[in-house]
Amino acid sequence: MQLFKETKIILLSSMSSLGSGSPEEIERSWCACVLYCVSKLGNAGKAKEDRGITLRQILRAFDLKIVDFFKEMPQFCIKVGFILTGLYGSDWEKRLEELQANLVHLCSLGRHYRRAYQELFLLNDGKPANNSSELNVQQASEYYDFGWLLFLVLRNQASSAVKNLLTSTTELVSVLAVLIIHIPVRLRNFSIEDSSCFAKKSDKGVNLIASLCERYLTSEDELSKALQKTNILIKDILKKKPCSDVSECQQGSLSFIDPEGLTFFKNFLEEDSLKSSLQVLEKEYVNGLDTKGELDARMFANDEDSLLGSGSLSGGALKLPGTKRKYDDVMASPTKSTASRAPMSPPRFCPSPNGNSFCNSKMAPFTPVSTAMTTAKWLRSTISPLPSKPSGELLRFFSACDKDVTDDIICRAAIILGAIFTGSSFGERMCTSLRNTSGMDAIWTEQRKMEALKLYYRVLESMCRAESQILSGSNLTSLLSNERFHRCMIACSAELVLATHKTVTMMFPAVLEKTGITAFDLSKVIESFVRHEDSLPRELKRHLNSLEERLLESMAWEKGSSMYNSLIVARPTLSAEINRLGLLAEPMPSLDAIAVHHDISLGGLPPLPFHKQPDKDEVRSPKRACTERRNVLVDNSFRSPVKDVIKSKFLPPLQSAFASPTRPNPAAGGETCAETGIGVFLSKITKLAAIRIKCLCERLQLSQQILERVYSLVQQIISQQTALFFNRHIDQIILCCIYGVAKISQLALTFKEIIFSYRKQSQCKPQVFRSVYVNWPSRSRSGKIGEDHVDIITFYNEVFIPTVKPLLVDLGPGTSPNRNNEPKSGGDAPFPESPRLSRFPNLPDMSPKKVSATHNVYVSPLRSSKMDTLLSPSSKSYYACVGESTHAFQSPSKDLNAINTRLNSGKKVNGRLNFDVVSDLVVARSLSDQNGGSAAAMAVFGTKTPVKGEQQDP
Repeated sequence: MQLFKETKIILLSSMSSLGSGSPEEIERSWCACVLYCVSKLGNAGKAKEDRGITLRQILRAFDLKIVDFFKEMPQFCIKVGFILTGLYGSDWEKRLEELQANLVHLCSLGRHYRRAYQELFLLNDGKPANNSSELNVQQASEYYDFGWLLFLVLRNQASSAVKNLLTSTTELVSVLAVLIIHIPVRLRNFSIEDSSCFAKKSDKGVNLIASLCERYLTSEDELSKALQKTNILIKDILKKKPCSDVSECQQGSLSFIDPEGLTFFKNFLEEDSLKSSLQVLEKEYVNGLDTKGELDARMFANDEDSLLGSGSLSGGALKLPGTKRKYDDVMASPTKSTASRAPMSPPRFCPSPNGNSFCNSKMAPFTPVSTAMTTAKWLRSTISPLPSKPSGELLRFFSACDKDVTDDIICRAAIILGAIFTGSSFGERMCTSLRNTSGMDAIWTEQRKMEALKLYYRVLESMCRAESQILSGSNLTSLLSNERFHRCMIACSAELVLATHKTVTMMFPAVLEKTGITAFDLSKVIESFVRHEDSLPRELKRHLNSLEERLLESMAWEKGSSMYNSLIVARPTLSAEINRLGLLAEPMPSLDAIAVHHDISLGGLPPLPFHKQPDKDEVRSPKRACTERRNVLVDNSFRSPVKDVIKSKFLPPLQSAFASPTRPNPAAGGETCAETGIGVFLSKITKLAAIRIKCLCERLQLSQQILERVYSLVQQIISQQTALFFNRHIDQIILCCIYGVAKISQLALTFKEIIFSYRKQSQCKPQVFRSVYVNWPSRSRSGKIGEDHVDIITFYNEVFIPTVKPLLVDLGPGTSPNRNNEPKSGGDAPFPESPRLSRFPNLPDMSPKKVSATHNVYVSPLRSSKMDTLLSPSSKSYYACVGESTHAFQSPSKDLNAINTRLNSGKKVNGRLNFDVVSDLVVARSLSDQNGGSAAAMAVFGTKTPVKGEQQDP
């Protein structure tokens, strides 16, 4: 009640911008958010009986779906964040993020388990014996429920400070192994002696562990350990005794299976034993659920939709970069059948003479689970075997500097990685287990730390080799002695390791906070990192690309970004505004301060070689700004804009990119490094804006002339009114530009329509148009003073139009976009190397590209790897290749006829054409975007808005 009373005035004043429902529904969601925050944040450390209510109880009491609830949570947090900070401390947001990340993982694991079970076992017995078919269906369902419950209890029993998707998946595969050797043979969906899917065999039979590892991309070592933990759980909790004589079991479920490494429990899943085991597991799980206060995860495998709702949990709430982050983890509604989701990975055919569905299943579909397992395999096979020390060639580069930097680099890596992979990184409540050297968490943490270290040395060596060729020498002192560069490289390596394992508690931008760098710093190395690591899996490249877009679109513009330290040098006219808003970043914390803060022991490493002092030329912030809460808006749209930035003489080498902003850059005509760096940064911003403008204008069916005008306006804002981007998202500026150009061009386009179309964009987050940062000056039209967050329409009327009106007038009817216009008097002078105003760039075709105005038909280019497969000597054919055959073994002409028939049928087709072979992940997202959306989306601005009053005043 205290929290509700303190936030009620905010609720009443923000009712129009908090959602599309009725006032009663909005208030109900608000109250649920209040209870959730108190329950989650106010019960830490309390005894089990004092922990209050769970999220499950809150959702049922307020009749809310979990997806809808987490869509509203970001707005609640934005509005009342300062109140929560005062009540629960500055880390409240991180604690709330962990639960949603855990829920996203459970959604993925539930679908993974459901798919695997349906491949391995029958859901009912086609030939009942002495029982009714209904009973057999019930028994099959109980086997299914047993497997999921066993996994959930195992997951809670082995509750780890570093709980992650990879470990959970390995535990789930161990449960599948238990089910394979204990579920009656009559319910199997495969014949193990004939199945080529269990390809790992020996004289004693099928090597089950090795075969499952090959299919599910797990590590044999890790799976064996997980299977041991599962067997211990069965013995300790279910009180089952292992069969002492394995030969007695060879004629049953273990027939044709090598028993080595397996434990068989006799009569374990017989009818009576199964029911009692289910009851025990239910009780064990419910007790653990009450203790942890989490949502009931049983629903995720049972496809129960009473609380799930429709939509996606990933990336939609609480600035969760780790959920979608992480390599485009697009999650369909948990309530939808897995069969309705088009697989997105190359097929892995598994022919079988028996034609069973398990062996004929085309592939392990592209899912968060399969992606994590694929990238983990890369870490195991490519990175783990590398030495944990610099190679001989890398040491030669270190020693070739003006001063040997070997000790500095080794010591720095130990400190920074120690700060990232430490107990405090995974929650204070879990530090005890991490510091217990006998615990598995400490081992896991050390393994991840070594992976990040080896990756860092590997990419650093490749960069040094390339830089030495450019400079025609081995002396790389400027680069190898740069503190910020090394921290960015270490942060990038650690982020890839964490992204692979999908940890719940260490999600981006946690690595930035641990290393003391900012988003702008990290954006300088991403392109180089990808270019110099050829073996990087496609999924991790996508992850870095999506991170780069997030850095460019909003994070680099946030308060405390080092971008402002360069901007204040490159654009002195903006210094007053930057200082007024307190945007400058504080200098990085020194290495010894980080070591002391995280209690890092260097062991046998050399002592701290130096105390890092700030560069004398570094622009310092008058007050600390890095502690401000980041308003992260997750983005998973198109390709990285960096890939398309045209390389020019202004693209600086790494040395100048990380040099002090005030130092001259001889390679760029003597301009300062700040001017060069900001010029490149704004080139990327312009390219990203062009991509998003094109996509949104096409969705709105605007003409090429309007698109050109919008792009020209954005360019002029970037060069002449840069302050509009401060502490904001670039999409907010783009939305306002589209509406402003539409009005000046006398188009009948409303803000409702723009927002409705924007909501279908892959990068859309409601926070973009619901919460725009403003800092009212003392003479504002609204009469307000100080910082505030308003909706996009208020921002447009009160801030955007007064600033941009002169630029808009130049784009009015009868004028063409000014290609070379000079800044207006009184406006900011452009950057020396800012992107020049030009025609809309010739962007490469986006994939997928919509080719029909009336139908949801998309075309993606055929990737070279798949072209080789289709046109190999054994499969060469005259293909009109649109996608994989709509039905097995049809001719191309019949395929195209089938597609046309479906499109022209005149009725809504709920299914999707199978574009597996040539499609991309974005196809599924685009199709779902087209099918998604509702009238409710337009109701956000259903009330009379101030825009109506702007008809005569553009």
